[in-house]
Order: sequence, then C-alpha cells, then structure tokens
Amino acid sequence: MPASILRMPLERKHIEKGTTMTPQGLAWLGAGLGIGLAALGTGIGIGILVGKSVEAVARQPEMRGTLQRLMILGIAFVEALCLYALVISIMLIGKGAE
Repeated sequence: MPASILRMPLERKHIEKGTTMTPQGLAWLGAGLGIGLAALGTGIGIGILVGKSVEAVARQPEMRGTLQRLMILGIAFVEALCLYALVISIMLIGKGAE
C-alpha cells in the first residue's frame, strides 16, 4: 500500500468525496484480519497439541486418561484465545459503525 494512502486523514470531508479508506472500512478490515489470524493460530495450535498427545499415548498407553484430560484442557485454553479475538472483532465492527 502506498505511504500516501496510509497518511490520508480520515475526516468527514474525505468520506463524502467517496474515498475508500473510511473508519468503518478499516474496522471491518481489522476485524477480518484479527479473527482470521486467530483462527489460523488456533488451528495450528490444536493440531500440534493433539498430534503430540497421540505420540505420548503411543509411547505410554497406561497414561491415556491423564493425557486425554490434559489435552482437552489445553484445547479449551487455545480455543478461548480465538473466542477473545472474536469478541474484539465484534467490538471493532461496532466501533467502526459510530
């Protein structure tokens, strides 16, 4: 993106002229990028977590119950991060509408 576009002031007169860089547009862009990156990170994190748990159960089958509990707890924590990103994205969209 050219630097001149990034420095463009976001005032009401620019919005009325039909420029594409509005506060609402930036809020939607930020919300989409935020939740998209959070979902990507969550998917990668859960994939690694489950893969390592399967490896651990293959090495020590007698620890299956304990490992499964810890895996589910870890999945819940990783998923909570994505839910926080969703809440922040919704807040961004709400602020952009003002």
